[in-house]
Amino acid sequence: MNGPAPTRRQRLRSRITAVVGLVLVWNLLWGAFTWLNTISGALVAVALLVVFPLPAVTFGGRIRPLGAVRFFARFFADLVVASFQVAFLAFRPGEPKSAIVAVRLRVTTDLNMTLVAEAVSLVPGSLIAEADQQTGTLYIHMLGVRDAEHLEHLRAEVLRLEARLIRAVGSDAELRAVNAPREEPAT
Repeated sequence: MNGPAPTRRQRLRSRITAVVGLVLVWNLLWGAFTWLNTISGALVAVALLVVFPLPAVTFGGRIRPLGAVRFFARFFADLVVASFQVAFLAFRPGEPKSAIVAVRLRVTTDLNMTLVAEAVSLVPGSLIAEADQQTGTLYIHMLGVRDAEHLEHLRAEVLRLEARLIRAVGSDAELRAVNAPREEPAT
């Protein structure tokens, strides 16, 4: 379901972006932005990318500022609420119930799966147990599951998160995919 192979220019831009990102992280790890840290970081970044080349990831969407604001506002609200929920579970007597839920995403590109998985994992109480790229399914360990109805609610929340993410950075085709009526797979 991935698009066409990236052009030479796209690959070069991707590598330059990776080097800049790695140099930024290198400087942050050393705690100071100096010429020595920047040059040594660039050398380390280039060596890493030669030894461990990154797979080609194409970005076919576009950034929509209003969608991005909505995504981050809801994401930060989810962080706060989930933090209190996990704290409540930690102090409540008894062992909290948890479950692994399978969520089949509507947009199965590598980039979308990665972004959704990262957003889900950053919220306290949820963690990606496995990602199946073939089927576009994320298996998520969720803490504090009450019953089957609550589990379905959590699954729907992940799909809403995916929709907000696509509305923030998705392509027109991806927007159509998340806005289309959901067909439940036969079991």
